[in-house]
Amino acid sequence: MFRLAHINGRAALLDATHWFDLAGVTGDQSLADPMVAIARHAELHIAHDALASATPGGAIAEARLGACVPRPEKVFAIGLNYRSHAEESGMAIPPAPMTFTKFPTCLVGPTDDIVLSGAFVDWEVELVAVIGTGGRHISRDAAWSHVAGLTLGQDISDRVVQMTGAPAQFSMGKSFDTFGPIGPAVVSLDAFPDPDNVGLWCDVAGERMQDARTDDLIFSVPEIIEYLSAICTLTAGDIIFTGTPSGVGGSRGRFLAEGETIDSGAEIIGSLHNRCVAP
Repeated sequence: MFRLAHINGRAALLDATHWFDLAGVTGDQSLADPMVAIARHAELHIAHDALASATPGGAIAEARLGACVPRPEKVFAIGLNYRSHAEESGMAIPPAPMTFTKFPTCLVGPTDDIVLSGAFVDWEVELVAVIGTGGRHISRDAAWSHVAGLTLGQDISDRVVQMTGAPAQFSMGKSFDTFGPIGPAVVSLDAFPDPDNVGLWCDVAGERMQDARTDDLIFSVPEIIEYLSAICTLTAGDIIFTGTPSGVGGSRGRFLAEGETIDSGAEIIGSLHNRCVAP
């Protein structure tokens, strides 16, 4: 398995406690770019095996991690993709993946601040799939072979902007700068006992708000990839926010406030810790 991170502008591999500069480990300077590393994800298993004899760059606990996929060409997001979230929203189960986009400029690292855009900003913890091998018309049976790995994300949403007008402005309400924390790393699929059943959760100001497993997804990752790739060509580094479970602030009548922290977690992948700040 491998855990691919982004540290000091360069691709890094992680072990339990330390990070290693990927280009230094492999001797291939082109792999310093995290986007190149994602496209060459099949080589990263061999690079991970070399960590035992490599010199670490430092301790993970002391590093500032950036967005593990810093420059994706496309960022897809799927709405109403948990049965529990559709129920709490009072909306019907969609007949196909309800897809919108988050602009790549919203992406930030796992410990970066979230700059609140107003009084109605919401949280949405999500499993994020990272495309490693692009393609068109990818079947669901082959879809996992096109995934470099999984990471964790927050689909932060300004509900006022999102729901302005008819039709609503999903992409705008979810694309403010800092509204897409992801990380801490892209984790290869062989690290997961079952990539279709990953536990994830979200705490806001120390209170558990969301707690679910991805086996509750209406459309699985392979089904989403089949659907999207039938419409447009997927490329290495594209990421897919796969939807959020129940427990969002909009259904609670409770939104994010300055000074609060959002702590998100997922089995195997790790955690995000993001502080909410005023503009």
